Order: sequence, then structure tokens, then C-alpha cells
Amino acid sequence: MELGIWIVWLVRAAWIAAILLMVIGSIPSSKLRLYHELMLSFAGRGKILQPSSSQKWTVPQKYFAHFYVVGVVWTTLLFAMTWMYAFKMAPLTGGSHVEHWFKVLRAVFLLLLMEIHVLRRLIESFYVFKYSPCARMSILGYFTGLFFYAAAPLSLCIDIASEMLGWCQLIGGAFFLWGWLHQRRCHAILGSLRKIPSQAKEYIIPHGDWFESLRLSLVLYMGLLIASGGIDVTIWLLFGFVVGNLTMAAGETHRWYLRKFENYPANRSAIFPYVY
Repeated sequence: MELGIWIVWLVRAAWIAAILLMVIGSIPSSKLRLYHELMLSFAGRGKILQPSSSQKWTVPQKYFAHFYVVGVVWTTLLFAMTWMYAFKMAPLTGGSHVEHWFKVLRAVFLLLLMEIHVLRRLIESFYVFKYSPCARMSILGYFTGLFFYAAAPLSLCIDIASEMLGWCQLIGGAFFLWGWLHQRRCHAILGSLRKIPSQAKEYIIPHGDWFESLRLSLVLYMGLLIASGGIDVTIWLLFGFVVGNLTMAAGETHRWYLRKFENYPANRSAIFPYVY
């Protein structure tokens, strides 16, 4: 069976399983009391979180923003891929080609609507909602939210995605998302170094996450290269420029830190761990 068909049935099976779990949970039976409590934990957050819930199995409610970060990144990626696929499949002749093209355009439209939604929710989570510092949500609910915002955009273009996606696209997309998330964390670390007014004009050694190892943009562009299938010479040239540019810049930055700070980590690499 082709990978595309596996993707379609995997997504459908996930939705069916989730719906069945909720249907079973709605059955009013004392024999299902423990199951009901488990299902309630999925929705438990803030004021409706069960009082007996252990803090160990909860996360801050402000982590709701993670859902929309995943939603924006994944929806944008799918939207861009589907949009390019729409131009590639633009109908020339034949009724079947026209019908398929309109199906692709429908997926583009649905993803555009989803993009508008998750972008608004992301902005609200940062600038509108003010979560209480003590507000928590269940870890099960947290993973459920991540699943939803990963599966929902894919469901809107599942027929088209099954034609567009192969192993290269999945692996490359995973690399890109992995690098994107680490880049976001590292930028947050850099931003935090300038929050103290007295240190606004000082240079400070950043620590944590990937500051101790490789450079983030390499992983991002490596993901794009893998997702392209590695068959386009132009994309290889793009990647080569990124590698060369980052190697030069990272080398100079590394040497500057070594000159300026006596306590700069001696085992830290400039760009490639254990190599350079």
C-alpha cells in the first residue's frame, strides 16, 4: 500500500477512535465510573480541573499557545504545498483534470480559513488572554490539543496530501519543524538576556538548548532539502550557500566570544559539533 493511502487511513482511524472514546464516555453507567474520570481528565483545565488531580500530571494552562504555534506552522506548510500543487495541476484539457483541480483549490480555500483561525487564536493567546499563574490543565488534554491542531489541517486536505506527501516530505517536514521549534526557544533565550535594563548594552554568553551545539538554520534548510527529494540542483545550491554563509559567520562569532570572555565554554563548537 502506498504511503499516501496509509496517511489517509491513519488520520481517519485516529478520528474514529477519538469519537468512539467520547461516545463510550457519554454512556451513563456506574460500571464506567473510572473511565468517565479518565475522560474528564482530557477536558480538565483551569476551574474545571478535578481537585484531586496531581500537579505532576498537569502543565500550565498558558501552554494553550503551543496548540496554535503547531497549528500555524503546520497549516502554513500544508497551505504552501497545496498552493504550489494547485498551480502544477492547473487544468489544460479534459473534464477529469478540471474536477481534480477544483478539488485542490477547495483544499487551498479550507486551509486558508484554518490559517486565519489559528493565527487569530495564537495572537489571542499572547495578547488577549491573561492566564492565572496557578491555572493548570491535564497533560492528557495537552497532548490531545497538540494532536488536534496537527490532524485538523491535514484532514482538510487529506485527499490532496496523499498525492503530495512521500517519505522524503514527511522526514524533511519533521526536520524543519524540529529546527523551527529549537530556533524559537533559542530566540526566547536571546531575548531574555536583554530584559534587564542594566544589561541592555552588554554582551552575555547565551546558554541552553542548541547554543551548546549546532546552528539552527542548518536544520531548517536541511529539512527543506530533504522534503524536496534532493533532485533539484537549485535547492542544493541554496543549501550550499546557507552552509557556507553560516559557517563563516559562526566561525567569526565563535572566535569573538573566545577573545572577549575568559569563561566561554571551551568545548562549545562554532557550528558543527565535534568538528568545527
